[in-house]
Amino acid sequence: MHGIPEANHEADLAVYYDRHAPVRNTRALTPHRVECREWFIRLLKSEHRHSLLELGCGTGVEGVEFVRAGLHYTGVDLSPESVHLARSAGLDASVASGRDLPFASSVFSAAWTMSTLLHVPNSRIHDVVRELVRVTAPGAPIAVGLWSGEDDEVLNPEDLEEPRRFFSRRSDETVQRIFGEHGAVEHFRTWPEGVGVESGPGAGQWNQHYQFLVLRTPLPN
Repeated sequence: MHGIPEANHEADLAVYYDRHAPVRNTRALTPHRVECREWFIRLLKSEHRHSLLELGCGTGVEGVEFVRAGLHYTGVDLSPESVHLARSAGLDASVASGRDLPFASSVFSAAWTMSTLLHVPNSRIHDVVRELVRVTAPGAPIAVGLWSGEDDEVLNPEDLEEPRRFFSRRSDETVQRIFGEHGAVEHFRTWPEGVGVESGPGAGQWNQHYQFLVLRTPLPN
């Protein structure tokens, strides 16, 4: 962990994203990201799934699109200011941590979390994935998007203000292994992401690509 105190990750992330919420609310997603969302919506409709939890909903940029698609949408985020903007857009959103989701078990038929779980250290990632599995129905699809890396955990050197964001940038092999411990990784793809639209950690310097997977939660024995 390079001496980074874990207890401060979520509080520091909330401060960072509170500060940047108005700007992030105006950013467009890349075509690949839009394509993945539309593909996932088609998957949910083909399986007659109607409710979706988004972990790391931000200001609701994607939540609005899920609602337009006819899904019953619920979003959570660490940033109160982001949640305020999401609610202003008419979304059901609340402040919560992925480590302790404030929902009963099996209440959602799917989940979606983009560019969020990279803020969770390896020492906590299984706790968060278990929570996502817990609150979704057996056999539910959970879509996950991450920025790749070489299995390093750092405070983003390109953040110009304190507190800087924590990133756990995982290799394709590590990502598939981690999520494969919680169900079946039935869809995995990657692509190079450009800089300047929804640029990721260290977009100007680090060798990275975007990872998109669908974890299928286990069915009862």
